[in-house]
Amino acid sequence: MLENPTTIYAEAYSKLKTSIKYSSADKNNKVFLITSSEKGEGKSTTATNLAISLSFDKKKVLLVDCDLRRPSLHKYLRISGECGLTEVIIGETNVEKAIVNIKDNLFFLPSGNRPPNPAELLGSENFELMLKELKDIFDYIIIDSPPLRVVADAQILSSKVDGVILVVKYGFTKKDELLVCRETLELVGGKLIGTVINGDKKENDYKYYYY
Repeated sequence: MLENPTTIYAEAYSKLKTSIKYSSADKNNKVFLITSSEKGEGKSTTATNLAISLSFDKKKVLLVDCDLRRPSLHKYLRISGECGLTEVIIGETNVEKAIVNIKDNLFFLPSGNRPPNPAELLGSENFELMLKELKDIFDYIIIDSPPLRVVADAQILSSKVDGVILVVKYGFTKKDELLVCRETLELVGGKLIGTVINGDKKENDYKYYYY
């Protein structure tokens, strides 16, 4: 996790942050989904560090763990993830109680307990109502989702956000997998705004391409 805003990695995420701001300058876009083709490509790390980088600009940022099947962000942030998104959607708690203030302008909504029907919850009206409420509170909402090609969750989420960033791992993700991801997003109405390539030693482990 980024601790020092002057490190080389912080500078790399700052470039990603700047691209997001320019992509939404005249559109008031606030909600961005971070996903990948398969697991292990760095999407959760990218989502976390992007949220932290945005919060450095004194923007009120919410990081949301929408990976209800294999949640991990609460471990990165070292907090309990037992009460969160799942409980909000099914009405067991309200979103204000579930959100954790990590530091200054950075807030976090854990995934909560693992439900038997993740895709159904993420596609529900309650989820959309919650997202609408959160957009009135936060400047940016960064969502970490399951991999795009593994389950339907990311496809459902991509149609509800303002932009999708696809994270790929250098030397690991295949070109045909990327094409499938792009086609899938187009089919569900998701807007792919950029691709993050990490693990490239020649580029300080990080590259970002926007569309």
